[in-house]
Amino acid sequence: MILQIIKFGIVGVIAAIVDVGVLVILKELLFVDVLLSSMISFCVSVIVNYLLSMTFVFKSKNQGKIKEFIIFVILSIGGLCLNQFILWIGIRFTTVYYLIVKIFAMVIVPIYNFITRKIFLEAKEK
Repeated sequence: MILQIIKFGIVGVIAAIVDVGVLVILKELLFVDVLLSSMISFCVSVIVNYLLSMTFVFKSKNQGKIKEFIIFVILSIGGLCLNQFILWIGIRFTTVYYLIVKIFAMVIVPIYNFITRKIFLEAKEK
């Protein structure tokens, strides 16, 4: 379990770099609204996260890649909602810089992600 959490953390860091990178490019270079930028960047990072997570972190239930990806996406939508809620609260009701709020969300959302993926995507050991 410890090794799995470490792998999950490494995959999470890679996905976080993708997430923040796309967010900054959209927000700062292309002047896209921060909430829309965050949603797009989160979606891109979900695809990266799926590919890495199901290759290196979790043992698939062998339920078919399409079904597995759909479940992964559904679980990620919960993470997206949590991410967006934290970002919205942070930028709407505080003066904290949006990237600091994003970092806070990136601490909370992975806890949700690990628990839900462990429950719904990983094969149970016999």
